[in-house]
Amino acid sequence: MAQKPSTPKGTRDFSPVEMARRNYIFDTIRQVFALYGYRQIETPAMENLGTLMGKYGEEGDKLLFKILNSGDYLRGVDPGLLSEGESLRLATKICDKGLRYDLTVPFARYVVQHRDELQLPFKRYQIQPVWRADRPQKGRYREFYQCDADVVGSDSLLNEVELLQMVDLVFRRLGVRVSIKLNNRKILAGIAELIGAPDKLIDITVAIDKLEKIGLDKVKEELAERGLGSEAIEALVPVLGISGTAAERLAQLADILSSSETGLKGVEELRFVVDSTEALGLTAELDLDVALARGLNYYTGTIIEVKALDTPMGSICGGGRYDNLTGIFGLPGISGVGISFGADRIYDVLTALELFPSDATRSTRVVFANFGPAEAAASMKIIKTLREAGISAEIYPDSSKLKKQIGYADSIGAEYFAMIGESELADGTVGLKRLADGTQTTVAAEQLADTLGH
Repeated sequence: MAQKPSTPKGTRDFSPVEMARRNYIFDTIRQVFALYGYRQIETPAMENLGTLMGKYGEEGDKLLFKILNSGDYLRGVDPGLLSEGESLRLATKICDKGLRYDLTVPFARYVVQHRDELQLPFKRYQIQPVWRADRPQKGRYREFYQCDADVVGSDSLLNEVELLQMVDLVFRRLGVRVSIKLNNRKILAGIAELIGAPDKLIDITVAIDKLEKIGLDKVKEELAERGLGSEAIEALVPVLGISGTAAERLAQLADILSSSETGLKGVEELRFVVDSTEALGLTAELDLDVALARGLNYYTGTIIEVKALDTPMGSICGGGRYDNLTGIFGLPGISGVGISFGADRIYDVLTALELFPSDATRSTRVVFANFGPAEAAASMKIIKTLREAGISAEIYPDSSKLKKQIGYADSIGAEYFAMIGESELADGTVGLKRLADGTQTTVAAEQLADTLGH
């Protein structure tokens, strides 16, 4: 017996119902992006490996899906690499492309490559899949969609304020209560200076970013493993524990970081973002989280992370400012800031909270019965007029038992079942049954579009 086919772990098929719900999410996000003046681009699924490597930190590099070179990819490879099992070195010899890990680095490459065609500031959005060789688990997939909005070519913190308004509007439209957590990478750099470990900033951020997940003791263990001394670790702990409102925490940070020019700059930037956002009004909770680091190395300023309040789930949206990303590709001096919505996790949140609207999965409003050739021909003419009026309609293709036809209409979530039999054909009417409650009316054929349009 042939083995039953399956998808690779961490990937999924999507049914029509699931796709309809996913498109509801994509459409909601896309509408908000367009409302704020962001324009859509797309980039290839694969990038040159040199574009991707070194942009996500050591852990991110390990999660890149690498693509074997075409043809005899082992030709010319040192046999010693094969016998010694040097997999990482070997990969650079036999792979020169990889699947994109996120949409931000490809976007930076796009900006550099197309610089002469772009008017700065440039506001773009992308809704495309990305791939990570992660261990699959609930809420974490190897193939998933990101919905990114970025603006490059502007240092203004008004961009951060606008992005937070966009986040708030998306989740308000989706009906999800969220908490938006903020920090600033300069504050983290100031803290590293404060505890005498400025050269350990990356190690510190990678470790403390796991605080909520693994707890303080485990974070301290990891910091020690990464080479921080006990005095530096103990000096860090009180900073991570500051509390109060956002304004109170900023005041505490300003006092703690008074000797760090970089740290104070981060406090100043964060205060502007918080004050400006709150002045405009926000439905979401706004929280300052000193432990928020987001382990991606390219962030240099504001850091954003969003979590749902009513169901346990990891980050469902995140982002931040990056000042140096395009410089890696030979175009220094272009600052950028952006956000990324995790569509797959948002889908899980909406499912768990039963927030998808009932009509999100409906593709056809009315299904016409098929009683035979003459009736079907008459139905097809009416269906054409309905479609021209923007009303989705279809006919059951076979002249089957009525129960089976109604069952089909019900199964696809149609709102109405329409019937043109001998009597309706004779007097130019349509029998219309509302499937939700079984009520039935008779409508003149030429008035059906108006009836369904109300």
